[in-house]
Amino acid sequence: MTANATRVLVLNSGSSSLKYQLLDMSDTQSTGGSAAGRLAVGLVERIGEETSRLAHTPLATGGDKRETEGPIADHEAALKAVAAELAADGLGLDSPELAAIGHRVVHGGLKFTAPTVIDDAVLKEIERLVPVAPLHNPANLIGIRTAQALRPDLPQVAVFDTAFHTTMPEYAARYAIDVATADAHRIRRYGFHGTSHAYVSRKTAALLGKDPSEVNVIVLHLGNGASASAVAGGRCVDTSMGLTPLEGLVMGTRSGDIDPAVTFHLKRVAGMSTDEIDVLLNKKSGLVGLCGDNDMREIRRRIDEGDERAELAFDIYIHRLKKYIGAYTAVLGRVDAVAFTAGVGENAAPVREAALAGLEELGMAVDASLNAVRSDEPRLISPEYARVAVAVVPTDEELEIAQQTYALVNA
Repeated sequence: MTANATRVLVLNSGSSSLKYQLLDMSDTQSTGGSAAGRLAVGLVERIGEETSRLAHTPLATGGDKRETEGPIADHEAALKAVAAELAADGLGLDSPELAAIGHRVVHGGLKFTAPTVIDDAVLKEIERLVPVAPLHNPANLIGIRTAQALRPDLPQVAVFDTAFHTTMPEYAARYAIDVATADAHRIRRYGFHGTSHAYVSRKTAALLGKDPSEVNVIVLHLGNGASASAVAGGRCVDTSMGLTPLEGLVMGTRSGDIDPAVTFHLKRVAGMSTDEIDVLLNKKSGLVGLCGDNDMREIRRRIDEGDERAELAFDIYIHRLKKYIGAYTAVLGRVDAVAFTAGVGENAAPVREAALAGLEELGMAVDASLNAVRSDEPRLISPEYARVAVAVVPTDEELEIAQQTYALVNA
């Protein structure tokens, strides 16, 4: 790597999408979350369809977003299209300033506890974990192999969603099933959204003017997918997602916690297949299953119009969220802060208010006027008298991946 190689391209490959950001890591101030360190951002979606779409924003030049539509056959074609857009801005993948490519990989199992330079052995292990991440790891592998083909000389780094949660103690990570069966099939709680939980827990400590090792934080990552974590002194000690991202909170289309016997009942009584039950719980449940909408803004609009079904969906969502806040308060023993993040957590003031309503005895409260303020900056929304700080901390998973990638290749 050359001395002036300070850029990191971050790739997040989905089954039919490719999100990317190019960041300049040369100035730690510029990569603290502001757009100054971000040179370009974009998204390719509907890969493999006739109506594929590429949206690219060249932040380095201050240019407007460029959008193109047309068939993009596969991830290789998508990444080549991205490379062409970057080259048009003087930011091509062949630039000597590009230090590495960082890849979001959803499932790293127990083997990967930190960012890892990708080689054949790493690829094989990611592939071995496909059965426990069938929707995500295959797409991540495609993105990695495509990037390797385009820049075989460049370090490719995997940053794993599960890594931050590998610090969970065994009593939090294990399910109470036969140990031999669990070990044979790698059945345990892994957790997800780890890059977000790591980033937000550190940012929350900084907001309080403390080192992460001094702070206990409950992080609530509330997007279409949602998860909670208990972070003690910078280390995750519990998290709501488990073997897969289905466990835990009520989400946009996922059920979250459910009696496992429901699956047996649906198979025996309703005659549903395993695949049909999988689709039901992952794609037709949660908020969309309860009221037909998974957009919290639309749900709140319907509630304001007196829609009882939307109101019940919201109440179920909040009830589950409140249960996890209480549970993680017990797990941590001392809570210094509760941090809301991701699309719903950052933007839905009614969710934040409702989630902490009635928890004053736990030291948690929300100031209505502070809660109503919209901002892209980390901020406190708790009253001064509250024993527990309540924060809204915009997440930045791409920046977290870039920082981890750059630190590894410069180690």
